[in-house]
Amino acid sequence: MPLQMISEHPYSFVHEREGIVYVSGATTIDYDTHQPVPGRRPALDAALNEVERRLGTVGLGLADVAKVTYYLVDISLRSEANEQFQDRFPPTKPARSVVGVSAAPYGGCAVIDVIAHRKPANQ
Repeated sequence: MPLQMISEHPYSFVHEREGIVYVSGATTIDYDTHQPVPGRRPALDAALNEVERRLGTVGLGLADVAKVTYYLVDISLRSEANEQFQDRFPPTKPARSVVGVSAAPYGGCAVIDVIAHRKPANQ
C-alpha cells in the first residue's frame, strides 16, 4: 500500500528534514483490515513491520534508526519489546524508550515510532 494522507489522519506517515527522518507511530494492527493482531510478539512485529515499510518508502531501513519509542498499553509487553529490539535491530542499537499508555488506536496493544538518520551521500 503506498503511503498516502488518509482524511482522518492529517499528518505524514514519514517526514524528512535535513537528513533526519521521522516515522509516525505504527500500531499493532493488520493494516489491511485495521483489526488488532492477536498475540503479544506478533502484534509488536506487525507494528515494527509497518515502521520498516514506511522507512523503505524513503530508502532507509532499521539500520538507519537512531531512536525508537515503544508506547505499550500493557507495560508487561516490555519483555517482548526487548526481545524484538534485540532480534530486529542491528548490533549497534539505537536509543530506545518504553512508555506505558492507557490505550492505542484501533484497539491495538502498542504503538512504535522511530527517528532515523540518512547518511550523507559521501559516506
